[in-house]
Amino acid sequence: MEAIKGSLALDAMGGDMGPLEVVEGLKIAFLNGAGKFTDDPILLVGREDELRSALRTVGIQDDRRVKVIHADEVIGMDEKPMHALKKKKGSSMLVALDLVKSGDAKAILSCGNTGSLMGGGTIKLRPLDGIERPALATIIPSLKQPFVLLDAGANPESTPSQLMHNAILGSNFSRAVLGITQPRIGLLTIGTEEGKGGERIQETHRLLKEIGDVINYSGLIEGFHLFDSQVDVVVCDGFVGNIVLKSCESLFHVIKDYLKIELTRTPMRKVGAALCKGAFRDMKSHFSPAEYGAAPLLGLRAPVFKAHGSSNRAAIAGAIKVALTVIQHDISDRILKDLENAQKRIHVSRPHESES
Repeated sequence: MEAIKGSLALDAMGGDMGPLEVVEGLKIAFLNGAGKFTDDPILLVGREDELRSALRTVGIQDDRRVKVIHADEVIGMDEKPMHALKKKKGSSMLVALDLVKSGDAKAILSCGNTGSLMGGGTIKLRPLDGIERPALATIIPSLKQPFVLLDAGANPESTPSQLMHNAILGSNFSRAVLGITQPRIGLLTIGTEEGKGGERIQETHRLLKEIGDVINYSGLIEGFHLFDSQVDVVVCDGFVGNIVLKSCESLFHVIKDYLKIELTRTPMRKVGAALCKGAFRDMKSHFSPAEYGAAPLLGLRAPVFKAHGSSNRAAIAGAIKVALTVIQHDISDRILKDLENAQKRIHVSRPHESES
């Protein structure tokens, strides 16, 4: 059988809401112009009969921008990652990863088991030369413009060199997806004064200053700087990043629920809430994660995108757009060049250390 070349391998089976929701998201992505980012079809991976039924249901069964690739197994959300990777080689996730590994697809997007996707992606696709560990990035909305946070949970502990790599990865991702020419990089710590944050943070701070002609390093930042648009990329280890991410998500829901309670407490407040309905709708849209929809595992030889297991069609559409945008910009070559230039800068500034 002739191999089918595509742009994005889309695992349609792993999400909580089933393949129909994924296909609905794909249709929305096409309606929103996602198809303009590639001439190659999206490879929809999963149980063929279910996928073709879903395509007929949403009315895109004849769309040439979609090709169905059969995979008869599914990795469940509660399965242990390494066990699933060994026992379910015919799963939609691993079939999609194999399409990327073989070059038949340029990236993978899945709503499925996070551990299996991260582990499988790292094993099958391997890190770029010079990248010690890939990092999970996420885009967080803010008042004026969103910012990239990484690592958001892939590596709970990171060395200074790995944090420097995160800065390079985040800079290139921000440039591609947010369209920022010179993204400002901030290193998250407990104070902006020199010496704050311990030796690991201070060594990272020194490294980032040394490669200042490779990235646009703004310096140390604290937690209350995250949402004031001082930086475009926030660098941290996965332990801190995951806490920041989940705390932000929780706080957003708390504020939303609190407003709903308080604005319906009295008849007068209900009238005021009705008058402000447009503003609340815009605020909900502005801070919704659906616009970007997926977190990429950066630093591999091909991009791996993870969407929430509970992603609805709007979030999936946003995730598809982000994935196709990154594919279009092909950031791997720029990352490799930045890594090479960064290493040269460090060798120049620390000749004795580089020799040892």
